[in-house]
Amino acid sequence: MASQYLTRELVEMLGSKIVRGDTPSDGSLPIEADLAKEYETSRTVIREAIKMLTAKGLVGSRPRRGTYVEPESKWNILDPDVLRWILQRRFSFELMRDFLVVREGIEPKAAAAAALRQDKAAIAEIARRLDDMREAEAGRMDSLEADIAFHIAILHASGNRFFVQFSHVIETALRFSIRLTNSAKGVRTASVPDHEKIYVAIEKGDAKSADEAAHALLKEAIRLLDERARSGE
Repeated sequence: MASQYLTRELVEMLGSKIVRGDTPSDGSLPIEADLAKEYETSRTVIREAIKMLTAKGLVGSRPRRGTYVEPESKWNILDPDVLRWILQRRFSFELMRDFLVVREGIEPKAAAAAALRQDKAAIAEIARRLDDMREAEAGRMDSLEADIAFHIAILHASGNRFFVQFSHVIETALRFSIRLTNSAKGVRTASVPDHEKIYVAIEKGDAKSADEAAHALLKEAIRLLDERARSGE
């Protein structure tokens, strides 16, 4: 367990450093022994961390060249850690807009699927998350966490394992985008009535209305993001 924690900690340090561009000019990383010395850890931990960074598309290795940083075009931006590091490095309206467009292709369909599937326990979970949003609006809960949980609950309610797989990356991006779009609207919390429309349609089994309500929410988010981008804020 301690080894896993150390590996995860090292992945965080090296990953964020790579994404920031804090690597040698030739893009190469120090050899295992030097990394172990620099970060005061074992070579086993270094090896496991490099494997994880390789899976994220951040590094590669070749004989005689050793381990090196891959170009950004090869990074796996659907990996929650990579996406978070990129957004922490510099907020990108373009990247966030691209992500909202991806959400347009996923969340309305997930809402429609949830309406058709009619899993009562999953729909009850959406209702609970909507109640949390009401509590957040009244200042009794964290608005960001409540909003994220609502969207994730819909993905799970769809019953589609591919939609569910997007939960972590959607959560990561939402942490950066929700506050921005709420601020653009001049409010502290998300619109409960707009989210309630999605829930009501799902609960009634109205797939078309669920799709339309979720789509309208995302269209508005894109509009607000575009406004912020144009204003340069």
